[in-house]
Parts: sequence; C-alpha cells; structure tokens
Amino acid sequence: MDKKTDAMEKKYIEMFLDRMTAERNASSHTVRAYAADLRQFFQFLRGIRIWGEDSENKDFSAIDQGLVRLFMGSLHKRGLSPVTMERKLSTLRAFFRFLNQVDVIRQNPAKSVSSPSKPKTTPDFLTPDEVTALVESPNGSDAKSLRDKAILELFYATGARVSELASLSVEDIDFDRKVITIHGKGGKDRVTPFGSRAEKALRAHLAIQGGEGSDKLGVPVFTNRSAKRLSVRSIYSVVRDRAGKVGIDRPVAPHKLRHTFATHMLDGGANLRDIQEMMGHSSLSTTQKYTHVGLRRLMRVYDAAHPRASLKNEKSDNISEG
Repeated sequence: MDKKTDAMEKKYIEMFLDRMTAERNASSHTVRAYAADLRQFFQFLRGIRIWGEDSENKDFSAIDQGLVRLFMGSLHKRGLSPVTMERKLSTLRAFFRFLNQVDVIRQNPAKSVSSPSKPKTTPDFLTPDEVTALVESPNGSDAKSLRDKAILELFYATGARVSELASLSVEDIDFDRKVITIHGKGGKDRVTPFGSRAEKALRAHLAIQGGEGSDKLGVPVFTNRSAKRLSVRSIYSVVRDRAGKVGIDRPVAPHKLRHTFATHMLDGGANLRDIQEMMGHSSLSTTQKYTHVGLRRLMRVYDAAHPRASLKNEKSDNISEG
C-alpha cells in the first residue's frame, strides 16, 4: 500500500470521526459504523486500482461521482439491503462534505448520487393478545424470570430502543413520579412515563438484583450472571426466546415491541406529537408512519360497521327491504 496515500486517508478519516464525536455528539457505535463504511469504500477503490499503491491517484480530488456510483453498484450486487446501502451512502456524503469544508476537495462526489429505493413498509407489531402473552410469560420468582419480565414490561411501557434499555441505570428511574430518564440517540435525553405493571415488575426485579455495583453509566438496571450490565445482544435473546416460548409464529425483536408500543398508543387515542416525544423521534415524519397502521384498523372498523360501506351491506339492505 502506498504509505503517503495511506497516511493521508487515515489522517482525514480520524479528523472526520473526531468532528462527528465533538460536533454531532455521535455515539461510539455510530462512529465505529462510520469508520467501517469508509474502510470498505477505500478498500473497494484499491480493489479496482483507483486508490493506493497500484493507482496514479494520490489525493481525494480524484474520487468522482462515478466511483461512488460504482461502489454502490457493488453493494447492490452483493445483495445488501437498501437500508444498509443508504447508511453507507450517508457516511460517504458526510465524509466528503467534511473534506469540502476543510478545503481538501472542491465538490462532494457523493452529494448527487441517488439513494437506493427502499420498499414502502408499515411497521410490524404484535396484537394486544400477543403482547400480553409475551410480557406475562416470565411467571417465576427466580432472578432470571423477574429480570426478563421487567425487560419486557419496560419495552412495552416506554417504547424504548434496545440500546436505551441496555444503558438504563437505577439512577434514571423515578418511582415517585413513575418516569424514567432515557439516554437516547445523539446524547439526547428524554423523560418517559411508565405504568403500574412496569413499576411492579421493576421493583420485584431490583429487590432481587439488589442494585449493587456500578460502571461509567451508573448502577445497571439489568445485569447478567456476572453482575455486569446486560448487553444489547443478550436483551435481544431475552425477547426472541420468550416470544418463541409463547408460540408467536414470526420473529420478534425488541424493535417490534417499540413498534407495538407506538401502534397501541395511537390506537388508544394518543396524540402523535406525544408519541414522537416519548419515542425520541427527531422528526414527526418518522412517527407518522404509524398513522398508516392506525388507518388500516379504522378502515376495517368502518367497513364492518357502516351500513353503506360495502356492496355486501347494500345487498343485505335490499334483501331485508324485499
């Protein structure tokens, strides 16, 4: 590998990641994703001999829109999802925008590259019967059952992300007001209420766990057998395994419980702005996807109840009149 090109690449990637951390307050997980995406892009350029030792191109200005499109095409051939491709393109846009801001390049080659088309989907969610069976499935009095029940109740009570639940500390819980402080994306905290069932499950869990030992985030609410903070992967396993045991016939991950929370809140009459705040969405348009789910439910109710909603009801009226 060309040492000069390698050093330059490393220097500006590190500068970019530092800026994302300092100015955008990006999480360590996001920073690692940025770094991985950029490594993959430059490795691709090396593979086609456009960058590095086997190339005549020794600076970033040689990277144009066509090369970015070529990279995106290679991702498509590998079968990556549109969501993943969009994330990688977003990383490139941000990186080249940074290079433009520090006067390394004159134009952002990723700016005008079209995002991959994403299928229009509405969020998947559990029915009230399914979620009731799920959250009530840990019915033992042992430490694991009490912990799992508290996890499931809190997911459904707050709509928290799995990373947010994993980072939850005892200090974040206010039992008097029945609210928790959730440390969300980009360092944005929000205060979210929880109900009596979640409170009962949390109190029972903490009474057994003891709330002892702390890390840089505080005293963990959820821990493993080694009394260490429960990882995101372990929480995923709790949700998946408990869903399988109650016979839910499709994959259930923590994010599905988040969708379920939002959908059931909307169905129950909650204001869209309130749901946005509780879920920590930066844009209302993100929350609005749940209105499509609610609209389908309303249409079913309308079709079933309104006398003139369908031809079937009209035929029934004609028969009764005859």
